[in-house]
Formats: sequence, C-alpha cells, structure tokens
Amino acid sequence: MDFARPKVEEKGSTERKDFIARKEEGLVVCRVVLLIRVVLVCGASLLLAGSARADQIDNYLKGEMERHRIPGLALNIIQNGKSVKTACIGLANLELKVPVKPETVFEIGSLTKQFTAAGILLLAQEGKLSVDDKISRHLAGTPASWKSVTIRNLLTHTSGIKSYTGLDGFELRRHLTQEEFIAKIGAELMDFEPGTAWKYCNTGYNLLGYIIQTVSGENYWDFMSERIFRPLGMAATTKRLPPLLIPNRASGYEQSNHVLINRDYDLTDVFSAGAIASTVLDLAKWNAALETGVPLGDRSKEMMWTPMKLSGGKATTYGFGWFIDTLDGHKNIGHSGATSGFSATLQRFPDDKLTIIILTNTDEQIATRLARRIAQFYF
Repeated sequence: MDFARPKVEEKGSTERKDFIARKEEGLVVCRVVLLIRVVLVCGASLLLAGSARADQIDNYLKGEMERHRIPGLALNIIQNGKSVKTACIGLANLELKVPVKPETVFEIGSLTKQFTAAGILLLAQEGKLSVDDKISRHLAGTPASWKSVTIRNLLTHTSGIKSYTGLDGFELRRHLTQEEFIAKIGAELMDFEPGTAWKYCNTGYNLLGYIIQTVSGENYWDFMSERIFRPLGMAATTKRLPPLLIPNRASGYEQSNHVLINRDYDLTDVFSAGAIASTVLDLAKWNAALETGVPLGDRSKEMMWTPMKLSGGKATTYGFGWFIDTLDGHKNIGHSGATSGFSATLQRFPDDKLTIIILTNTDEQIATRLARRIAQFYF
C-alpha cells in the first residue's frame, strides 16, 4: 500500500517565502503610513479651510455691524446636523455694556409664524381641524366678507383680509380681546377676494392664534409651550411681553439721525404673528426637530414647505409660515422677523444640509441679507 509522503519544504524555498512575506508586510505598513499621512493632510486642509471660512465670516459680520451700527448679534451655523459655528458679537445692552452670548434672548418677530403654522398643523394631525376649513367654523363674530376665507388662506397670506400693520387701535397697551380684535379688523374692507392674490398679512396669523385657542381649549402661549417649546427643550423661548422678567433679554435699539436710541415701547400687539422671543440655541433645537417626524409628520412638513398656488394657477413663494425660494440655484426655505428694535432670521438650505440663524437688536431689517451672504461661503 502506497502512502502519500508529507511535503518537505526545501530550505531555499522557505527562505524565499519568508522574504516575500516580510516584503509584503513592509508594503502593507508603508501603505498604512501613507494612508494616515493622506488622512492627516486632508484633515488639516479641511481644518484650515474651515478656519479660513470662519475668519471670513467673522470679518464680514464685524464689517457689516460697524457699517450698519448693529449693537449686538448672535449667529448659529448648522451643517449636517451639527453646529459648526456659533458667534456672539457686540452688546445685548448698550447702557449696561452687557455682551451678547449664546443664551441672549432676542425678539424673533415673524419667525413666530412658523411656530403658529406648526400649531395649526399639530391640530390637523389630530383631526381637530382641516386647513381647508372656513375660519368662521372656528371663530365667532366673523363678518360676512370673510365667509369664504379658509385656514389655508390665513397660513399663506391669500385671505384678502386687511393687515393691521400701520393701523391705529391695535397697540399692545389696548389689550384687545379676541372678540374686540375681530370686530375692529372686520370693519376694514377686504383687499381682494380670498385666493386670488398674495399680500403679507399679520392679521391672518393673529387669527390663527385665536383658532389654536378655540380648537385646543388652551391659551395660545400654554399650547405652544406644552406642545413645542417644552418637548424640544426650548427653555428660554417665551413671549416678548414687556413686563415679564426674562433672563438674558436683549434690549432693542433704533436709529435716529444715525444715532442709536432705545426702541419705542408703544408696541403693536403682534401676538401669534410675531411675539415670540428666543435664542440661537433654542432655534437650533427647533431646526433639528424639523429633520425628524416629531412634532410634525412628513405630510405636515410637505404642506408647510409647498408654495401656495392662487386660484388662477400662479404659484406664490410662500407656504405655511415659510418663504420658499432659491439662492444661487440652492433651495432656500426661511423667514425673517422684525419688531421694534430687533431683526432676526432662520434660513434653511435643505439640499446643502445647511441652516443659518441670526438674531440682532437693531431695527434695520438686515438679518436675512447677512444670513444669505454667509450661506454663500458654504456653496
């Protein structure tokens, strides 16, 4: 019987294999070292590029603040879900020389509208209303001229109802009730038939706040706190009511003959159209929530960010509390806010996974222009 002989490696063959193995190991080590060097070089290049961009942004903002006499500014830039730059420049209070910090609370003006729109959509998600309901279904005492106005019309500035902006009798000191507000603005003539044209209208968003109160059975501010602010950890976000003691509240400033003065405190009651005060940190939490399904589902966000079409078929550039536009070919969803002594903006560039938030205590409506220019540093 034949048995297979075990293979015997010749000495020379073994040495050659050991040499080849050592050579291959050496090549692997060289490749790893080379890869590490490439990663380090690339990482360093990215850090340098990021640092250079940050310096560009700082220089740009400081120049614009000096040119436009902006007392203070807070900036938060979010990219790919992370805050990549937070900057606080200038003073929150000129008289006390209090510097702006990330926790500084600014009035955000019409950024309030996206929160009010979200409140309406939350109630719609629960089946408590439809955005195509006539507003007379949820508001008592509406005039006959409003009979065709829907919640959708209010959300998209296509109602034709007169805006109270610039009208006497709607000052905060008057403390108008819902009934008094509707009666007073309802006496004004309609600007156009509902759905036939677009005209920015603060009245519509006050009415939406009243609808939230009627349908939910809660005060607007309690509803927003319980359903949005508190669940998202937006602890500093509140109403701007002057008598309230708000920690870290910034003072607002206006310019008279190129001289800064304290803002006029005879304020219009902008309520659910523009009375929220917040920080760049809290607004970053809101921005992050918009990337999830909580509190708003995908269908709600789709409606919110779809431009309204007029009855003639022409598309507007406004959804539910947001403008929908482009910047240098990049999709831009955002809104500005302006109240006496404050300018604010939140600009999202979804295809670039980029968000720019700027809050200032100046009466010049400049925040959105600054944010859109900063976004161009990232394109």
